Amino acid sequence: MQQNKIGKIYKRPWGTYETLQLGDNYQVKIITIDPKGSLSLQKHFSRCEHWIVIKGKPTITVGSKKKTYKINDVVYIPIETPHRIENQTDQPAAVIEVQIGSYLGEDDIERLEDIYGRI
Repeated sequence: MQQNKIGKIYKRPWGTYETLQLGDNYQVKIITIDPKGSLSLQKHFSRCEHWIVIKGKPTITVGSKKKTYKINDVVYIPIETPHRIENQTDQPAAVIEVQIGSYLGEDDIERLEDIYGRI
């Protein structure tokens, strides 16, 4: 299992994430998306996710719906649903992510599209 360490900041092409809390069936992260950054369109087979926007105005895709969100908006991503966060602005964006599921490893990602060539 590719499990995260609490407090470690992980750099990605689109920004960073940090695990704030990790339990048996849950994980809490802060995800920061750089200006013009975009996570891959992805889905998970063992977990659902809940996002709360805490900074900026990210554009979020869940299934076939795409919408720009603002601070304090909440997004639910059911298990196996394609989803993505994009930051189309010139300022950083951030969300708190709560993952709940039977497996929380970083290898539970199926990338469907990725602008950084990670498919």
